[in-house]
Amino acid sequence: MDETLLRDLTPSVLGVLVRRGADFAAAEDAVQEALVEAVRAWPEDPPRDPKGWLITVAWRRFLDATRSEAARRRREDAAAAEPAPGPAPAADDTLRLYFLCAHPSLTPSSAVALTLRAVGGLTTRQIARAYLVPEATMAQRISRAKRTVSGVRLDTPGDVSTVLRVLYLVFNEGYSGDVDLAAEAIRLTRRLAAAIDHPEAAGLLALMLLHHARRAARTAADGSLVPLAEQDRGRWDRHAITEGTGILQAALARDRLGEYQAQAAVAALHADAPTAAETDWVQIVEWYDELARLTDSPVVRLNRAVAVGEADGPRAGLAALAALDASLPRHTAVAAYLHERDGDPVTAARLYAEAAAKAPNLAERDHLTRQGARLNTLRPR
Repeated sequence: MDETLLRDLTPSVLGVLVRRGADFAAAEDAVQEALVEAVRAWPEDPPRDPKGWLITVAWRRFLDATRSEAARRRREDAAAAEPAPGPAPAADDTLRLYFLCAHPSLTPSSAVALTLRAVGGLTTRQIARAYLVPEATMAQRISRAKRTVSGVRLDTPGDVSTVLRVLYLVFNEGYSGDVDLAAEAIRLTRRLAAAIDHPEAAGLLALMLLHHARRAARTAADGSLVPLAEQDRGRWDRHAITEGTGILQAALARDRLGEYQAQAAVAALHADAPTAAETDWVQIVEWYDELARLTDSPVVRLNRAVAVGEADGPRAGLAALAALDASLPRHTAVAAYLHERDGDPVTAARLYAEAAAKAPNLAERDHLTRQGARLNTLRPR
């Protein structure tokens, strides 16, 4: 069974049912039932036209699910109007579904879950495992999201920035269980970038590829985090770096700079450096200046403080950090790093311990704890 083919066909099959007048939630349920039937039937009797087969089965499931005595005449009319068997239409409804799933009335978590289900073709169980939540919890989240968008008509262009933000959130979820959300986000973003002419879609794809290229080197054999400066660059995926850099250069050439292109430019400068010592930190600071102008994000300014500390020295980095809210996530960890580089291991060790207590996940907490312990062992007794 070719699961990739099924996932690729899911959005277009769903789009056909919606165009025929099916309610989004009912249509999505019907498509999922058709996919289950395909998994059962195709290995022994593969169809000549997989997409047409899925449309036919899903439409029949939809009609069956909506059959009732009060609406018999309307459903009979719909059944009579069913197109004759033949080649399935070539229209690609993926883009329309992206915008529906990223509807502004949905919370980010619901939009991400609905995108993975309707556009990504993942099952509720797979999404729940990826998010490490019970399947029932994820089913309720998806059901609420479908009810929210069930009456939305897709007759006006959607908000590209919202779609890109949802895909960015999917990518940042990383991976766990049997679904690699980072790879899934790249797959979905690649399809979106091919479907629309938008430099920020290309910028987001480039950013994902450049970050994903370092994945193999990010953790040691024992699962501990490996900082960027200490990573084995020979383990980076040079093919992904080359592809991401090429996509970024083409997007930047259009002179319509956005935040994803600027973030990708920072990632490209890291990827281009043969060693950590040869990183062009001056250019990275300049790109963070652009990012701060585009987003006015305190997280961007926090990352800029690190880059300033590398480009102009730790004192300059600490001065940039002092202008930021100390309650920012990872502010204490950045302060610890800059104090260590400034030759103050006592303060750095204390701050590493404080940062570990605030860490958002176990891997980061363990890394910061080890950093503080390392400095404490170096102190004279």
